[in-house]
Amino acid sequence: MTPSEAFAAICLAAVGCDGQLGREEAQLLRHQLEFRSPYCQESEQAMGELFDQLLRQLRQQGWSALVTAAVPALSPQQRETVLALACHLVRADRQVQPVEETFLAQLLDQLQLPQGRGEQICEVIATLHRDALAGG
Repeated sequence: MTPSEAFAAICLAAVGCDGQLGREEAQLLRHQLEFRSPYCQESEQAMGELFDQLLRQLRQQGWSALVTAAVPALSPQQRETVLALACHLVRADRQVQPVEETFLAQLLDQLQLPQGRGEQICEVIATLHRDALAGG
């Protein structure tokens, strides 16, 4: 798996780990990737083929196997970024399901970031998604 395939695979797993891949989640995923290299240079057809391939893998093997296959292809810096993006995608609807918490915990474990770094990234993204002005 190439780094770009691996990065997209983990992002897809983040939105699909709950067994639901709705239109809004697919649009958010696409929006998050379309401005990043190398995806911004890919044609619609190439992106469609990439996601068709990754969706097949997700459906056949599950998100855990997809993540396991993807992680080794990523550099330490890419691992930090994909964790932040996965946290963002999971929290985008402001409802984190138990299976999504499991996904993030397993992803964090597999990424093998320096001690405390992954937790720090997840905490910052959770803070970003907090509805700090609600009720007040």
